[in-house]
Amino acid sequence: MPSMTKHILNVVTNVEHYDDPSHPTGLWLSELTHAWNVFEEQGFEQTIVSPKGGRTPLEPRSLKFPNYDKTAKAWRADPARMALLENTASPDQINSADFDAIFFTGGHAVMYDFRDSEGLQRITREIFERGGIVSSVCHGYCGLLDTKLSDGSYLIAGRQMTGFAWREEVLAGVAKLVPYNAEEEAKKRGAHYKKAMLPFVSYTVVDGKLVTGQNPGSAKETAKKVVAALSRS
Repeated sequence: MPSMTKHILNVVTNVEHYDDPSHPTGLWLSELTHAWNVFEEQGFEQTIVSPKGGRTPLEPRSLKFPNYDKTAKAWRADPARMALLENTASPDQINSADFDAIFFTGGHAVMYDFRDSEGLQRITREIFERGGIVSSVCHGYCGLLDTKLSDGSYLIAGRQMTGFAWREEVLAGVAKLVPYNAEEEAKKRGAHYKKAMLPFVSYTVVDGKLVTGQNPGSAKETAKKVVAALSRS
């Protein structure tokens, strides 16, 4: 009998600064913790993977008010949880057949290492084509920009989705630091990009097996919609 327990693959970054080393970045912790808690409450098993494996640094701005909430604080206070971020799996250690969904976390760091990871692209394609759920929050959608399906088409082409908006980059004061405009890149790939009328409010888009959230405040809602999508699959 196959196991009824769902398995989630959470993706985090290995990058700790922008092109300019004086500007640190990393995983936006609450984007992981909010989703992790939702999946944990469902009894799902979870694994953390990164493009290179090993340590994921934390985005300093995610550890300050108002972004540093009780879920992030609880994670940092738990040595076992922090150890998970010191020793993440690498894509070549992952068998995509073991997972029902993949969830790409964000933080500006992922703009540098998610997009070009052939290992992550392979895992994502295999999960999606097997009928699993592909999901992302905030900048996590950078990991979907160049992922192609077996027929050579972009996974996001023709699909409705969201992710951190260019307007939010400007308001966050990092528009001149980021390596590209992710919103525009998604549109170039044929995605039907959508965003909330107001910046930084929770906003999610579900298009079949693709579930995406716009910004850090969307992580919990995105995870809940991944749960709902899994219940239908």
